[in-house]
Amino acid sequence: MPKKRSGGGLTRTQQAAKFVGVSVLAGAVMAGIALPAAGALGLAAKGTVQGFDEIPANLKRPPLSQRTTILDSQGGQIATVYSRDRTVVDLKDISPYMQKAIVAIEDSRFYEHGAIDLKGVLRALNRNAQSGGVTQGASTLTQQYVKNVFVEEAGDDPDKVAEATQQTLGRKIQELKYAIQVEEELGKKKILENYLNITFFGQQAYGIEAASQRYFSKPAKDLTLEESAMLAGIVQSPSRYDPVNDVQEATKRRNVVLSRMAAVGDISQAEAERAKATPIKLQVSKPKNGCITAVDGAGFFCDYVREVFLSDPVFGEDREERSKIWNRGGLTIKTTLDPQAQKAAQESIKNHVYQTDKVATAVTMVQPGTGKILAMGQSRPYGFGKNETQINYSVNKRMGGSNFGFPVGSTFKPFVAAAALEQGKPPTQVYSSPYQMPYPSSVSTCSGKPWVNQGDKVENENESEVGPYALKDAMAQSVNTYFVQMIGEIGMCPVVEMTNKLGVVQGNDAKMPEVPAISLGSKGISPLNMANAYATFANRGTYCTPTAIESIKTADGKSLEVPKTSCTKAMSERTADTINSLLRDVIDSGTGEKAGLTSRDNAGKTGTTDARKNAWFVGYTPNLSGAVWVGSPSQDVEMFSIRIGGQYHDKVFGGEVPGPIWRDAMTGALEGREAPDFVGVHIPEAPKDGKGKPGDNKPGDNKPGGGNGGGDNGKPGGDDPWGGITIPPDLIGGGNQRGNGNGGGWR
Repeated sequence: MPKKRSGGGLTRTQQAAKFVGVSVLAGAVMAGIALPAAGALGLAAKGTVQGFDEIPANLKRPPLSQRTTILDSQGGQIATVYSRDRTVVDLKDISPYMQKAIVAIEDSRFYEHGAIDLKGVLRALNRNAQSGGVTQGASTLTQQYVKNVFVEEAGDDPDKVAEATQQTLGRKIQELKYAIQVEEELGKKKILENYLNITFFGQQAYGIEAASQRYFSKPAKDLTLEESAMLAGIVQSPSRYDPVNDVQEATKRRNVVLSRMAAVGDISQAEAERAKATPIKLQVSKPKNGCITAVDGAGFFCDYVREVFLSDPVFGEDREERSKIWNRGGLTIKTTLDPQAQKAAQESIKNHVYQTDKVATAVTMVQPGTGKILAMGQSRPYGFGKNETQINYSVNKRMGGSNFGFPVGSTFKPFVAAAALEQGKPPTQVYSSPYQMPYPSSVSTCSGKPWVNQGDKVENENESEVGPYALKDAMAQSVNTYFVQMIGEIGMCPVVEMTNKLGVVQGNDAKMPEVPAISLGSKGISPLNMANAYATFANRGTYCTPTAIESIKTADGKSLEVPKTSCTKAMSERTADTINSLLRDVIDSGTGEKAGLTSRDNAGKTGTTDARKNAWFVGYTPNLSGAVWVGSPSQDVEMFSIRIGGQYHDKVFGGEVPGPIWRDAMTGALEGREAPDFVGVHIPEAPKDGKGKPGDNKPGDNKPGGGNGGGDNGKPGGDDPWGGITIPPDLIGGGNQRGNGNGGGWR
């Protein structure tokens, strides 16, 4: 009985059988490419073959996955993202030593043979048969390049990678056919250039430029002889010859390459010996991949940009197509992020809320008139560690945010007021506004089926808040019962129609429900949504969809189409100007006094939810809108007797913690920029009763200070639609207009 050699080797009989079998396989491969004898001989001597199908374009210019660079609006780098860390370079930008080293060790007869090296095949067959295993390959550099293209196209899909690397006769024949065509159409230099750009060098580095930067922190054109030899040696087994983890193995392999370079005449023996005597000197640059590396806390904005790309049809028919483009990379994406605003937001966050606090904060800023997102940050950094998160608290769930957004409290009240004003209610509207009251027995809805109260009640923050109140004071003091009475009179439909026009949706993208409790901000909304809705007030009633991307260029300099903001009229200028005046009073003398800016016109609204689980401040100037949320992302912290940012708070409300965050962030973001004013609207005091209180007109009274505001049909357009209101004559027709596309003079 034949005996195997120790270590699993084959007997001479088995070796001979294997040699014959491999030889037959080689013959089958040659037959498979349907070459006549003369063609085969020509192939071995740099010949070519006619009659194949057209070569796939990807083999001529492979769509190599490269790094994508994300820039701020001033061109500063925010982050680089990639599925493959690769920077494609021309052959002239690769060290001649590197070019010679890779050819010497991988295919020393590269410039002498065609796509297939018959001498190499026979030599490999002989040695493999002698060893009883596969100890030497016979693939040319061109064949390796073709195989790498298939692997690159497979991406990170394990099934596709397995298919691209399967060792079947059909696959080998396909590779050989393509290799022959590549040789004919590209030529040796282009093949070498493509090979060096596609090959994996370990340590997440694809292509020679990324490898040179990873191991030596220098461009590929500056690689020395010994550095080139080390990198060329890695290709055969990137894990085994990794110099970071095993410098001894890497040195041995480098020296093999140097000996081979001397043997083929690329360098002298003396040069090889000198290089061998030189220790490997690494200067490793750690991979900087992904939004986790973003500067100034912009990781969440970076991730938002990615989500915009993957979700917007402008970048491809479906998410799969868009993902392919994103993963291929090589893009330069210029965004709307303003570095001054982003830095100011992050500094304010850092000063007011600690990463380790029980609660978190999120800040988002938007430019009125353009929808440009200028800043987006939060107190818990982008990451995977303790007190870090990948959830973007500023955006909706489908864009990487929380499941439902966060209840907004009284910051919703301006939407109710805007709807009422659009319905013809005057800014002097008065309601009885008791401290506590049941919700209206029924409230009309868009469907025609009224909402019916099941015994629910509403009350104000303090027992001292007892009406009657006019709109101006009710907004400044955030009187709950006032706005419930208002929504009871005008109905739910005008309110949800207004929020639809303002782009206001819940964090899960659901529309606002038709229930009176929404007037108190009971539903979760994202900070970006709120900042952008309030930007509509600043823009005098014109709503613009938010946008994060200004331009995109591909690796070859081609510009891609990007999503554009879309602006529509959500309310009249007069309504917006009135809301601005109402919310200016919130900052001047109401619940938002601690948030006010002293150097410019500004307006805003505070918000606090039940059990103080959420606190908000949303405010704006004519050229910048910002929203600040503070609370527990899991909604399990009631903000009583709590330390936030090192400061103790007996109880948290919108003007107490979010307000100062907004003030400091806005101050920094607007420093050095123009300070335009709102269009002024004077809102007179409501008529007083005998006790010095505003007159409590019954709903529907068509009297000054009453329900329908003086118009015959209860809507703007009568003889005196808003009784008692005065507008400077020079402002009729728009006055100091903003929202002309430049964001109110943002400079």
